[in-house]
Amino acid sequence: MKPGRALARDDLWEVATRQHGYVTAQQADTLGIGIQTLQMLVHRGTLNRAAHGVYRFPQYPVDQYDPYALAVLWTRAPEACLSHETALDAYGISDVNPNRIHVTVAKRRRLRRAGGELYEVHYEDLTQRQIGWWQEIPTVAPAAAVAQCLDYGTPTYVLRQALERGHAQGYLQSAERDELATALELRHER
Repeated sequence: MKPGRALARDDLWEVATRQHGYVTAQQADTLGIGIQTLQMLVHRGTLNRAAHGVYRFPQYPVDQYDPYALAVLWTRAPEACLSHETALDAYGISDVNPNRIHVTVAKRRRLRRAGGELYEVHYEDLTQRQIGWWQEIPTVAPAAAVAQCLDYGTPTYVLRQALERGHAQGYLQSAERDELATALELRHER
């Protein structure tokens, strides 16, 4: 370690504070922190293994959003975001209660890693306009979530509720709501 250089744990902590206490091995590598250093930090109890390639500072406060942050980081895909029914639930625009955390990654990705039993991974190329933030976690925008749920097969009454609440709460503009409502009615007629 060079004089004047921050400690590895301090560099990792800076990243982790923006990710609910989590940091990935990829992020550590980008900072010039090798796997041996990560293993040493785990051995010392400075970090805990949360999933393959994902670590968490145990002293970082735990909150109800941790599972969602972990789901996105578990993919190790920089474009990953919460999506589908999970996004509807996150924004509070419907009474949907997904039994798995929905995450979307790019079509080119193929995830073959253990630990994803709680997640439903979708493959879709999203534009920057389709991705927003919820509780400092990348999450598809409400209009994109409703569109995804239309294709996914989410019940019609849940989507109608999402359109009404989303518009009333300012998440959906009138034009977005109307376009999605038309698509929902077309799906319902099929």
